[in-house]
Amino acid sequence: MNKIAIMGAGAVGSYFGAFLTRAGEDITLIDMWDKNVAAIKTDGITVTGSQGPFTQSAKALHLHEVQHENRLFDIVLLAVKSYDTLWATEFIKAHLAPDGFVVSCQNGINDYAVASIVGQHRTLGCVMSVIEVGLLDSGHVTRGGPPGRNRGHYVFRVGELCGPISPRVTRIVELLEHIDAARGTSNLLGERWAKLAANCMSNPTGAMSGLGSNGQANSADARRLRIYTINEVVTIAKSHDIAIAPVMGTSPDTWLNVADVNIYQKLDAKFSIAGPVDWHASMGQDISKGRKTENDFFSLYVSRRGSEMGIDTPISDATWEMMRKIERKQLLPNPIHITSVLKKSGILRENN
Repeated sequence: MNKIAIMGAGAVGSYFGAFLTRAGEDITLIDMWDKNVAAIKTDGITVTGSQGPFTQSAKALHLHEVQHENRLFDIVLLAVKSYDTLWATEFIKAHLAPDGFVVSCQNGINDYAVASIVGQHRTLGCVMSVIEVGLLDSGHVTRGGPPGRNRGHYVFRVGELCGPISPRVTRIVELLEHIDAARGTSNLLGERWAKLAANCMSNPTGAMSGLGSNGQANSADARRLRIYTINEVVTIAKSHDIAIAPVMGTSPDTWLNVADVNIYQKLDAKFSIAGPVDWHASMGQDISKGRKTENDFFSLYVSRRGSEMGIDTPISDATWEMMRKIERKQLLPNPIHITSVLKKSGILRENN
């Protein structure tokens, strides 16, 4: 049996840990939050929401305890925030078996950062689409929306950094099937950019406004910002000749033509549909808890990739600046910030 580490026991890591341990896999959760590790050691992981409730006992270690493990890890599921990628990968590298590998189960495009430390031959990526999990308290994780497999949606897409679907990709798919629908992909980078577009669209919009997913669905300005954000991200991906996958179930070519009134109206109608839960995405959760966000790995990343090609990114630029002010507590979340970003980026005229 593979010895598997989950590096980072936040929302995603704890969710993975509960389901994979329950499925009989050899799982060790590793986390830097002492209270969380202590809670899991004592009471296990409580899962609520659309796939709960249940409580699963699980093995969890503080960082300093990992050195005492008597066997190296065959698989590491990296589930830390993007800004923790480098140190976390460097840390776990010493505990990785010679033929072991790391799977980046993160938002943002961090696969090459991981590969720079452990090698491309020891790096896989896992794109997570519409999983909607949150850590309510130490040892307590919940899922907002319904499971993907109930509606024909693949939540997990696993791939090599380059090349066809390999046996180890298939192994990770089998693992994640214990949680929700999963599949392999030979286009990891295209899937990453599609998820990046979705993250840039939903995370900052909710975090700057304080609106949940349904609040955004009910706001014409929020829908406009979401639509034009995806348009900008797809434009940058295409400029780099990246075969970006469909975003939110819609083809890249459609997103490139949002200036067409008929296309815009169809997308606007799609984004007007409220879901079963008024979910606050990870960046909004971070702001509400006073934590650092992944702003630099979403909007700023797009701006930098645009600059490489000499393409302006006014939406990403304005979004990043707004989120930086909110993260620094210079501004509080408010729906008016959406309108401010739209005006600064030129989507809305100042007199609108």
